[in-house]
Amino acid sequence: MNVSAIICEYNPLHQGHKYQIEKTKEITKCDGLVALMSGNFVQRGEPAIIDKWLRTKMALNNGVDLVIELPSLYALSSAEFFAHGAVSILHNMSVINSLCFGSECGDIFPLMKIANILIKEPESYRKSLKEYLNFGLPFPRARSMALINFVKKSTHHYNSFNYEDILSSSNNILGIEYCKSLIKNNSSIIPYTITRLGSSYNEEKIANSYSSATAIRRHLKEKKNLDLVKNQLPQSSFDIIMELVEKNYEFCFSSKMYKFIKYKCLTEGPTGFLNLKDVNEGIHHRIFKFINTSESLEELIQNIKTKRYTYSRISRLLTQYFIGFERYKIDHMLKEGCSYVRVLGLNNKGAEILKLMKKSSQLNIITNLNKKHKAPLLELDIQSTAAYSVINDKINYNQDFLTSPIYLNS
Repeated sequence: MNVSAIICEYNPLHQGHKYQIEKTKEITKCDGLVALMSGNFVQRGEPAIIDKWLRTKMALNNGVDLVIELPSLYALSSAEFFAHGAVSILHNMSVINSLCFGSECGDIFPLMKIANILIKEPESYRKSLKEYLNFGLPFPRARSMALINFVKKSTHHYNSFNYEDILSSSNNILGIEYCKSLIKNNSSIIPYTITRLGSSYNEEKIANSYSSATAIRRHLKEKKNLDLVKNQLPQSSFDIIMELVEKNYEFCFSSKMYKFIKYKCLTEGPTGFLNLKDVNEGIHHRIFKFINTSESLEELIQNIKTKRYTYSRISRLLTQYFIGFERYKIDHMLKEGCSYVRVLGLNNKGAEILKLMKKSSQLNIITNLNKKHKAPLLELDIQSTAAYSVINDKINYNQDFLTSPIYLNS
């Protein structure tokens, strides 16, 4: 069976996502499609506005055959570790033939070119990177400038692509990390990329077509007229949203975490942050300094951020702290990797993919969760759901044990 994969969040699943699903099937000519999806928290350091099971339902309704959960450890990591975790799982499933992702440039060649440079790290590139870091630039910016310098001097393809634009666009950067991870895994999975349509991922205004998930979430947060987002969502996604609104469902936003983060910080002190992977340079003291004077999570992050600590990085760090990442041996978990796949939903074709996987992969397939399943990554996912239940009263703290995979008869 020719099986393709998409790495996603579907927060929520909109027309741009549906286009990617359809385009993936078209260009890869796949027989089945797997979505590796973030759980109840997403990469920019936020809770998903609706839980992972409802988002799984959206995926199955729009052409995905099998939905697997991306562990929270990876879902709440930098682009590098997000991609590393996701690609490693897909590679170790041993049934995935291709990976298709959206990017601003829509061309796999320059993304693979940059990925190869980052893996080989030529001497002139490393020297340039060190110089930019010494200037005090954030690592992503320093790396981007060092790469542009290297590509200018070393390739005749430079004028064929706008590398400055490529390296300043978020989906391109994530795509490069996917390519890096495929190369590092010596994976047979073939990468494809399609041009991302419509608004940029962080555009906050509703567009005429292909609005960003950010704009749709903002619209839902402000409880504006839902008719304006109807055309931005596939009918099945819109129906789920409407049903939730009619039931007075409170969509989850980062602001709901603030009082819990503040309480935890004030009662435990700043040292609780030290066990988080990305904490250094005394950032925990800045958090503690501003936690009393900030009136919202947004204000806190704005007060804390520095050249080295970007908004997204701080947001992820605070969300990790809210969940309780500091109680886990994160470095060890990253080194060990993921030994299982957690199935959130499937259809008949998805069941066939799982059968193939059982024959060819050493990963443990988890459908119905029970207390016998012991894996640090899985324990952290269960903890993430428990934390999510604090800000979403429709979710039980033990929901992972209570909910079976969604099955869509197809």
